[in-house]
Formats: sequence, C-alpha cells, structure tokens
Amino acid sequence: MQGGSKKANPGKATILALGKAFPHQLVMQEFLADGYFKNTNCKTTTVKTRYVVMSEEILNKYPELATEGHPTVTQRLEICNKAVTQMAIEASQACIKNWARPISDITHLVYVSSSEARLPGGDLYLAKGLGLCPETHRVMLYFMGCSGGVAGLRVAKDIAENNPGSRVLLATSETTVIGFKPPSAARPYDLVGAALFGDGAGAIIIGSDPVQPIEKPLFELHIAIQNFLPDTEKIIDGRLTEEGISFKLEKELPQIIEDNIEDFCGKLMGFAGLQEKDYNKMFWAVHPGGPAILNRVEKRLGLWPEKLGPSRRALADYGNASSNTIVYVLEYMLEQKIKMKKEREEGEREWGLILAFGPGITFEGILARSLTV
Repeated sequence: MQGGSKKANPGKATILALGKAFPHQLVMQEFLADGYFKNTNCKTTTVKTRYVVMSEEILNKYPELATEGHPTVTQRLEICNKAVTQMAIEASQACIKNWARPISDITHLVYVSSSEARLPGGDLYLAKGLGLCPETHRVMLYFMGCSGGVAGLRVAKDIAENNPGSRVLLATSETTVIGFKPPSAARPYDLVGAALFGDGAGAIIIGSDPVQPIEKPLFELHIAIQNFLPDTEKIIDGRLTEEGISFKLEKELPQIIEDNIEDFCGKLMGFAGLQEKDYNKMFWAVHPGGPAILNRVEKRLGLWPEKLGPSRRALADYGNASSNTIVYVLEYMLEQKIKMKKEREEGEREWGLILAFGPGITFEGILARSLTV
C-alpha cells in the first residue's frame, strides 16, 4: 500500500503502518453446524471464517473447560495470557516491518486487551518480547471491549501530538478463551455469540511529522472524541467470575446505536465543515460489532452499500475480534481505495470517520483524512 501522496498537517498524528496476526486454528463457519453448533443456526452472523485459540489440544489438557460449574478462571488466564502476548508480538513485528524503521525508534507503547489479567500487565510482556528499550513509555487499556481499538488510537494520537518526534506502537490482542462456554441447548444465545466472535491481534504505528521518504503516512488523525450514554451500562455487561468472563448483550443495543449515531457523527464532521449531505462523500471505518449494527448505521445515515464494505468484509473474514477488528477494517479500507480510485472524483473520500461502540455504552470516534494515493 502506497501512502504519503498527500501531505500531513504539521504536528498532526498520522497512521504510519498497520499489522495483524492470528492463532493457527481457522474455523470455517459453513462446517459449524456439523460440530459445536449443531443445535443452532449461526448464518445470521454473516461470518464465514474466524481464527480461534481454543483447540482440541487445549480441551484435552484442560477438560474442565468443557464442563459447567467448575472454577476455571486460573486455567483460562494461563492460556489467555500466553496467547495474547504471542499474537501481539507477531502483529507488532508485522507492523514494524511495514513501517521500515528500526524498532529502537519506538518511544511509546499502548497495549489494549479484554482477554487477560495479571501484574505486571501484558504491556510489559509485549515490550520484553519485542525487545523494546526499557525506557519505552507504556500505557495499558484493559476491558474496553469492542471500542478498545479506537480508544487506543485516541490515546496514541494524544501521545504523538504532545511528544514531538515520538513514535507510538499501538497493539491490541484478544481471545475468546476467557469467556468460552460449553454448548448448551438452554443457552442458544451463547451459541450465536460464539459464532460471531473471533481471536487475533492488530498493531498500528502512530506519529506526527512523517520522515520522508522512509515513512509513508496512510491516515491523518484529525480530531478524536469519546461519549458515553448515561444509564446504558447494563446493555453490554461483562463480569469476571470463577468460570471466566460472562458477557451479556441486550437486544436493544443496535437500536440504541442507531438512535445516537447521527448526533455523534455530526460532532466529528463539524470540525471539517462537513454536513449530513456529505455522508456518502466520506469513507467509513466502522467496527463491525455485528451485522445488525452495521445495517442500522447504514440505514440511519443513508450510506451507499459500498461505504461499509470494508467493515462487512472484516466481519466475514475474521468475525468480531473485539478491539482488533478496526485494524482489519482499515486494511480493507486501503485496498478498497485503490480499487475505487478511478471511479470517484478527486477530492471525494479524503475525509472519513473511524468509529467503534463498546461498554458504557461508549462511542469512540476519530475524524480522519486519507493520505494515500
């Protein structure tokens, strides 16, 4: 992917490189009906493939995970802590390779995960695994769920813009092992949820004032905001118990997002002088929490079908991988931009929004500018 054809504004944070990594276990959704999901229909998730840490080998080593009622949080964390660190290392290495500068030039690390719990945190183990300088400044964001990736971008943007010359590595890593439940006909909702969520890691290098010609900026992060909706904290509910994390998503979630999306987007668009009529002149990198959420956003904003194409493609290929998924969406966004370059007038789709929705209910959003050809 070629970047840097448009000049970034001095002092503004930019995305300089992207990277991703996955566990080795690939699940083909079309075969799930013959296995774990034989008692439910999971086609409504629109997911075609997912990567997962959970495997037959793990279940053979920890058979208690396949039986309800046993305290298994210790075993789960033993699996998760190791898995998320390894995936984060691999995603970060891929990102640094794409960045093409020495790892020693990284000054800050922002690490995001809702899949582990330990002291010291995963940020230290990631820094150690990558061989980062001990003077690297680290920030850890725990249990932010699906909005964690964009929240991490917001934090990394602030760091980059307030520390001239800095280069921030943002890494996200997630696994569903922490909330894995054995199949039960009494809980069909759990089965649909298990068919939706996937595992993996993502990484982004953020910095201002790119060094030419080595660094080729992809997006400028113009303005970032966060809003929470009062009295909605039970809509996305997660609790750490002796049997791992228990998640519950209320059916009202897509409607609540639809009811509030216009006002939130309007706040961001106003910074660039954009209005409602400009929705389809922008690019949209939306975290794909599920097809219902994407459908509601598309309908309320009147978006052309291709506008959420990268989000739908990421959901189909990787499932909802929580905080990681926005990285996959941004990669597909860049691919789409090359494909559609000759089909749009020059100047359109320069501005866009990076959006995610998480527990709270919390809206995270960034007004971004595309800098690629």
